[in-house]
Amino acid sequence: MHSAIQNAKHQCEASGQRFTRLRQRVLELIWQNHEPVKAYDILDELKNDNASSAPPTVYRTLDFLQEQGLVHKIESLNAYVGCGDPTGKHSGQFFICHDCGVVAEIDDVEIRSVLKAKAEELSFRIDDEMIEIKGSCHECLNSNS
Repeated sequence: MHSAIQNAKHQCEASGQRFTRLRQRVLELIWQNHEPVKAYDILDELKNDNASSAPPTVYRTLDFLQEQGLVHKIESLNAYVGCGDPTGKHSGQFFICHDCGVVAEIDDVEIRSVLKAKAEELSFRIDDEMIEIKGSCHECLNSNS
């Protein structure tokens, strides 16, 4: 997690943005594990640090982290995960275990290429491409057998 935080700090500085203590703390809370984290869970943790934390502050911080490419929002879960490769803007494909909640991110060029070609066939412009695939992870498959 330390390297993710350091990378985030350098990335923000390189783009002329401030990596405030709050932004760092929210990112740390998201990176604590590989499960998606909901905004109100982040708020609860922040209230342990500072009782005056409020939902708008958390949502603004999450928006900033998304804009910087440091986190992704898993829409179907209304939750956030750290980005596995925040060095460049990309779309991702997410495998979400419906048993334990773990999330794995890939950024498959072939999948993006197929989607782009299909969109062109339909004269459709893709603005954002986030694919969420639900199933069972290796650990859960082994524990259920």
